[in-house]
Amino acid sequence: MGIFAAARHPEVLVAGQIGRDIALRATHLPATGESTAVTERREMLGGKGANQAVGLAQLGVSVGLIGVVGEDDAGVAVLEQARADGIDISHVIRRGQTPLLVDVVDGSANRQLFEHVPDDALLTVDDIQAAGPAFAAAKTVSLQLQQPHGALLLAAQKVHKAGGKVVADGAIDLAADKDLFSLLTVFRADAAEAELIAGQPIDTVAAARALAGRLVDRGPELVCLAISGVGDLLAWHGGDSLFPHSDAPVVDRTGAGDAFVAGLIASLGEYGDPERAGQLAAAATSVVVQRLGGRPALQDLADPTRTQVSPGE
Repeated sequence: MGIFAAARHPEVLVAGQIGRDIALRATHLPATGESTAVTERREMLGGKGANQAVGLAQLGVSVGLIGVVGEDDAGVAVLEQARADGIDISHVIRRGQTPLLVDVVDGSANRQLFEHVPDDALLTVDDIQAAGPAFAAAKTVSLQLQQPHGALLLAAQKVHKAGGKVVADGAIDLAADKDLFSLLTVFRADAAEAELIAGQPIDTVAAARALAGRLVDRGPELVCLAISGVGDLLAWHGGDSLFPHSDAPVVDRTGAGDAFVAGLIASLGEYGDPERAGQLAAAATSVVVQRLGGRPALQDLADPTRTQVSPGE
């Protein structure tokens, strides 16, 4: 079964958050009024959109990024990193202050996440209109559902009209966002997001399978739901497959979903096979959770037969 039309070098556009990411590993998470020693520290390009784009580039996919960074030194730094990662940043918008994400984890992978995302760091309808040609040219567009509904709907409409594929991940209100959901090719939700959609815990394969079946009937060709402590279920019309969590030691779960989506997009665009895509996505997740911070390191998973197309080619 093919989900995506075959294309040797798909052009992918990721629309979502871009920010400065500070990841700290501590001996324990401090209580109120307490301090604790930091044992590891990383500062990097981050945010859900940027993490996905980095993962795709590492997997050999030609990828562009649309999002908002500030007119500040942090904005300059993260854009320099994105460019060095091989990401096309020609449609990144500069305004306001760059979002800041602070991830603190302890030795048991428990974490606290602090986010400063100014309102003007979110994509607007005008931003999507300005990048219209990029959406029309992309074979696949990945949308983070944390962005405003109006901007996401317009982006999905542009991609759909041009014959491209739309991937989205996050929580969604199926009643309020039914027009957007009907345009999706692939939809993914983590365990908490799936619970919000279902109105009940999605903590078993049976519960995930039942919800995924209902979601597939509403439009997407492929639905992926994370099951806490179990793995990820991929479902499509007439079938599904479970990809259990690996036994790899977990340092930090930040960015696990972003790596999973990057693996899905890379493999579906190349082969169109959900089973094969799920295997790569699960492997990508296993890699990222063994590192501090959400930035992936997926180069070793790249298909050696794929020749990356430089952005703009």
